[in-house]
Amino acid sequence: MAAGQDLLTLWLAGDVMTGRGIDQIQAHAVAPVLYESWVQDARDYVRLAERVNGPVPVPVAPDYIWGDALAEIERRQPALRIVNLETAITTASEPWPGKGIHYRMHPANIGCLTAARIDGCVLANNHVLDWGRAGLTQTLRTLQQAGIHTAGAGSHLEAACNPAVWPLGDNARLLLFSWAAPDSGVPSDWTAKPGDAADSAGVALLPAWDEPSALRVAAQVAGQRQAGDRVVISLHWGGNWGAEVPRLHCRFARRLIDLGAADVIHGHSSHPPRPVEVYRDRLILYGCGDLINDYEGISSGERFDASAVCLYFVQLSRATGALQRLDIVPMELRRLQLRHADAAARQRLQALLEAGGRESGTKMELQADGSWQLKW
Repeated sequence: MAAGQDLLTLWLAGDVMTGRGIDQIQAHAVAPVLYESWVQDARDYVRLAERVNGPVPVPVAPDYIWGDALAEIERRQPALRIVNLETAITTASEPWPGKGIHYRMHPANIGCLTAARIDGCVLANNHVLDWGRAGLTQTLRTLQQAGIHTAGAGSHLEAACNPAVWPLGDNARLLLFSWAAPDSGVPSDWTAKPGDAADSAGVALLPAWDEPSALRVAAQVAGQRQAGDRVVISLHWGGNWGAEVPRLHCRFARRLIDLGAADVIHGHSSHPPRPVEVYRDRLILYGCGDLINDYEGISSGERFDASAVCLYFVQLSRATGALQRLDIVPMELRRLQLRHADAAARQRLQALLEAGGRESGTKMELQADGSWQLKW
């Protein structure tokens, strides 16, 4: 196999939240009612963004939210495009009781995902059941009808734990698995159950990031993996805020690699990006951060800006799964649209990524096109 043919390029993204304000600027918005402590109308998130950066043209075209990101993705021609979708795609009207924040997008707005030609959505996260099991069922159906594969949630436990699968040629495949755990805010009763009862639908939920869970994940992968397959394990872990990586997350990610279960660990949950590590030639993205959100007008009081986000382009060896290259493209959200990051946003993102690199032995090297390439 020639060197160029041996490369597998993936676009991996963190949290894509197309509900609330993002849904309200689309052509077919759900009712804007919210059940949050401070905001009861989803259109208020649009107004907050407009207050900071100017008017948003409503309704927008389906590709509007991706802005400059579409050209960046097309230029790198990834074989697969995978995001963590943190929004129920549903018209269900009953929110999950006792939960503080509920994201939903109208199914007729699915074009905002297909416009970016997304191949797979990981769903093991703390928002996919915001509108109950009926909302999850409609989400799964809408994505399937749009030709988008899913992992991490399903109509029962086996479906939730099974991977999304894509052929790579030469009888090889990419397998995408997805799990979450309670430390990311996933309620324990969201766990998918065996069987086909009405309450069986849910997410693939691990009780903790510990040795029994690592062995369980490794066994699940081993039961599906064939010779030549590459494996991405997508994990929703940790709290929303803060850039530090918990030690137990490091131990868990490395353990999966030691067990031969993962070629890439695709982590998410935190709003800001978290550090990157290369362990035994395998890539660990501890937190890809947000990609699409409606936080423009919100001040978190933290040292980072939730509107500063990243695109991750990963190149693996098809033959071995070893990391060959990682490019990170800094972006920012302005008027609820991805734009090339300005100097201030770039500086904030670089500080976050470099702070983590001091411990992991990695550094970011600036490229001529304004992206960063990982050196390890």
